[in-house]
Amino acid sequence: MDRSKLHRIPHRDPVSGGELHISELSSDETGITIRGRFEVPNYAKLDEEQSRFLETFLRCRGMINGVERELGISYPTARARLDALLHTLGMIPIEGKLPSDKSNDKHTDKRRKILELLEKGEISPEEAKQKLGVLN
Repeated sequence: MDRSKLHRIPHRDPVSGGELHISELSSDETGITIRGRFEVPNYAKLDEEQSRFLETFLRCRGMINGVERELGISYPTARARLDALLHTLGMIPIEGKLPSDKSNDKHTDKRRKILELLEKGEISPEEAKQKLGVLN
């Protein structure tokens, strides 16, 4: 089967935003079709950037400094992306807990955006420090 002709599994209803489920699986090779209600795997819920980060992280055998080199990003950005990936997958880091309320999610997104602006050179380290200090 040519994987380039396959689409990513959507996990949200484009109209309502609600959760979707998989209702049919089929094999082009044998012609078999299986129908039922199957959950969308958590890994299918990752966006393209998160999928690329995860693949890079695994190829680097979990070494963040390798991820930094491969993706050309700073340590804080790599760490923020790893935390966002864990959150999307519903995983709790060993040393802490994931934020459970939406206000913390907003802060995480804002931190990530600030770090990305810093990485791109669009803001100075001083500006980033000031903006991050406001979030704490």
